[in-house]
Amino acid sequence: MESKTEYTKYLNPSALSKLANLELKAKFVVEGFMTGLHKSPYHGFSVEFAEHRQYMPGDDLKHLDWKVFARTDKYFIKQYEEETNLKAYILLDISKSMDFSYSGMNKAKGLKNLFSRGTKSQEGITKLEYGSYIAASLAYLMLLQRDAVSLTTYDTSIRKFIPAKSTKANLKLILKELSDIKSSEATGTANCLNTIADKIKRRGIIIIISDLFDNPDEVIKSLRHFRYDKNEVILFQVLDPVEMSFLDSNPVRLVDSETKEEIFSQPYDVKKEYSEIVKRFIDKYKSECTKNNIDYVLLTTDTPFDVSLLKYLNKRRKSY
Repeated sequence: MESKTEYTKYLNPSALSKLANLELKAKFVVEGFMTGLHKSPYHGFSVEFAEHRQYMPGDDLKHLDWKVFARTDKYFIKQYEEETNLKAYILLDISKSMDFSYSGMNKAKGLKNLFSRGTKSQEGITKLEYGSYIAASLAYLMLLQRDAVSLTTYDTSIRKFIPAKSTKANLKLILKELSDIKSSEATGTANCLNTIADKIKRRGIIIIISDLFDNPDEVIKSLRHFRYDKNEVILFQVLDPVEMSFLDSNPVRLVDSETKEEIFSQPYDVKKEYSEIVKRFIDKYKSECTKNNIDYVLLTTDTPFDVSLLKYLNKRRKSY
């Protein structure tokens, strides 16, 4: 059995991708980031899985459990059924653009490199794999808290919808679906999010994992749909590092795996303009999420998973 300190070796995305069992991967990620997480009193991705949570300044004293205090000399707040049955809806983009990884491709001098959305490298992992590990880890954590979790996969339409339940059987369904995912079709994030919003009848936490390669204005409208229905929304934008900064290499052939359109380019000629466009693209999502009280977290596939999830959990804690 691995010790907790040994878990960290699996938190490198490439190392984690070599593990065969997705449930084991999720366990490694959760164990890894929980070792570095201070105890959080906030329900929903906290590390308190019992019927009680620790008292925090500002909590209503009428909910203190004085019997527990008499036994332990510690203050705990009672949690009620409505609080402990949180529902989380994980929405994973499985469109073709998510099946991209550039890391590790041949960059030998004098050779043309193929930069193709939808091509997996030998060393890196795709955005879809990375997003699947994030989804599996959060689903695993939700079950530890005995909260209900749902998974939806989509591209141009909804491909799979697993209703929210807080059972081990439901977790296995989710993990099996994530294990079997294959990218397909173009991107239709905005339309799919609106469809999902109409499906959800009870308020909860909406967790969206996508590269967001869709019309930002339309995607933002669909995010407002969730907020209008009083849902809490967390948006994980997953990008490959090369999508952030473009290439430093010889002439390349750029292939869009969704449209099959090809162009040849000198990276040096377009890198500056490309970087500015990407920055505006990301900044638009950041600013609009802030305006609409949506948590926005930018992830790159070379970032260790515990770092990614700790960033989210800490941001969530500060919002209360």
